[in-house]
Amino acid sequence: MKKYIIWILSVIGFGAVVSLAFDLIKKPTEIRKINVSGECLTSAPKDRTAITLRVTTLDKNAAISMKMATEKMAAITDYLKTIDVKMQTTEFNSYEKTEWNHELQKSENLGIETRIALEVSANNPEIIESVLNKYAGTEDVFTENLRMFTSSETMKPILEKCLGAAVEDARTRANALVATNGLKAGKLLSVSYDNVSYNERPYSNYRLMGAKMATAEAFDAGGTIVGKDTEITVTVSATFEIK
Repeated sequence: MKKYIIWILSVIGFGAVVSLAFDLIKKPTEIRKINVSGECLTSAPKDRTAITLRVTTLDKNAAISMKMATEKMAAITDYLKTIDVKMQTTEFNSYEKTEWNHELQKSENLGIETRIALEVSANNPEIIESVLNKYAGTEDVFTENLRMFTSSETMKPILEKCLGAAVEDARTRANALVATNGLKAGKLLSVSYDNVSYNERPYSNYRLMGAKMATAEAFDAGGTIVGKDTEITVTVSATFEIK
């Protein structure tokens, strides 16, 4: 009887050991992690020059005001189609225009004003200068917002490269944080954008000089050299395994 009891206890004990071992095998080892931020600072060349052409017409009759504006803008776009530019309509608006009469101390209705704005851009700044010269002084046509910018085609590969650099910067920071314990950052577990920002100076290379664009050796009004490139900052959050 005693032998039987001892045998049963032995079987139970063995089963408990096997069960514990199995649980340890099933239970995953907890991964030690570290989360850090990384940053990349770079720049991209401004490869396109743009200007906005705005048609503004005013008439007591709304239909006439819109007709004058659309016909004038149609003539402009017909010309622009003959040269190497990209066009995008940025405004089409028609509204009642009023003006305050100081003598009568009341607001007076001047008519219906229609505004149509078209952004015109080109790779060659001389093309934009020719557009500026053609329409300078034209009745109801105004030129504004002369600027240079970085096209999306140029920006994309630079951003992708900068993202990789930001992740490597995060790894460097993670290694620095755990190095005192003789550890290092291992596998990248996750990464996400925190921020992507651009710093474009719209008049970085050109100035309006009457109906001309002047390079002015890229100096601003204070005589300081103005940077030509678009400044880019990419910030990421990355999680690494600690080894």
